[in-house]
Amino acid sequence: MTKLLSVRLVAILVGLGFAFVALFAFVIGAYNAATEEAQGHLPYSKPMDVDYSFDGPFGTWDKAQLQRGLKVYSEVCAACHSLKFVAFRNLEDLGYSEGQVKAFAASKQVPGIDPQTGEANMRPGLPTDYFPSPYPNAVAAAAANGNAIPPDLSLITKARGDGTNYVASLLQGYQEPSAELLAEHPEAAPSPGLHHNIYFPNLNLAMAPPITTDGQVTYDDGTEATVKQMSEDVAAFLTWTAEPTLVKRKQTGWPVLIFLLFATILAYMSKKQIWAAVKPRKD
Repeated sequence: MTKLLSVRLVAILVGLGFAFVALFAFVIGAYNAATEEAQGHLPYSKPMDVDYSFDGPFGTWDKAQLQRGLKVYSEVCAACHSLKFVAFRNLEDLGYSEGQVKAFAASKQVPGIDPQTGEANMRPGLPTDYFPSPYPNAVAAAAANGNAIPPDLSLITKARGDGTNYVASLLQGYQEPSAELLAEHPEAAPSPGLHHNIYFPNLNLAMAPPITTDGQVTYDDGTEATVKQMSEDVAAFLTWTAEPTLVKRKQTGWPVLIFLLFATILAYMSKKQIWAAVKPRKD
C-alpha cells in the first residue's frame, strides 16, 4: 500500500511539473507577444479585385477568355515557365477540336527517344504529351535567369493567396518606386537584376515585366489585347490549369446540398413518426 501511494504521489508531482512548465511557457510567450514591437514590412499592395466568370457559386468558364489566356501563355510566358501538369489533350476542355489539339501539340517539341538508336532526342508533341519545359534542367533555368528558377505555373493560382487576382495584379504591377517610398523604406530600392512590383511582398522580384505593351499578342477573336486584358486572360487560364474541375465541382455541389437537405427533413419526419408512440404526450 505504501509503495502504491508513493508511485501515485510521484505521478502527481510529475504531472504538476509538466503543467507548471506548460503554464510558464504560455505566460512567457504571451508576455513577449504583448510587449515586443511589431516588425514593420514593406508596404506592398493587395491584389486587385477582378470580376471573373467563374467566381461565385454559379460561376462558369468563359472559354473564349481561357483560349486567349492560352495564347498569352504560349507567346509570352512559355519562354520561361513550364506547365508540367497539363497535357495537350486537356485543351479540348477549352473548346478546341481534336484536330486543333493535335496540330497544337505537333507545333511543340518534346523530349523523346530515337527508336533506331535509343538516344534522347526532340520530337513533335502528341496530344498525350505534357507541355514541355523551356529548359532542359533546373541548372540551365537558373543560369538563364540570374540564378532564379522560374516556377512552374500549373498550380500557381492555388499556391498563392487570392491566386487569380494575384497573378493578374502582379503582371500589371511593375513600376518605378516612388521617392516617398524610398525615403521611408530605402531597402525597397531594387538591386541589380531585380524589378520593382507593388504587388510582390518584397516589392522586388527577379522576373522582368513579361507583358509590357498593348497589342503584344494578337487575339484570334478580335479582342483588344491591352496589358490589363492579357493579364486577366492568362490569370484565368492559369486558374483553369490549377483546378480544371472548378466549375464542375460547383455544379455538382448544388444537387448534393439539395439531397442532404431533403434527407435531413426526411430523417426528422421519420424520427417524429417512429417515436410518436413512445414519447409521452403533454396534457
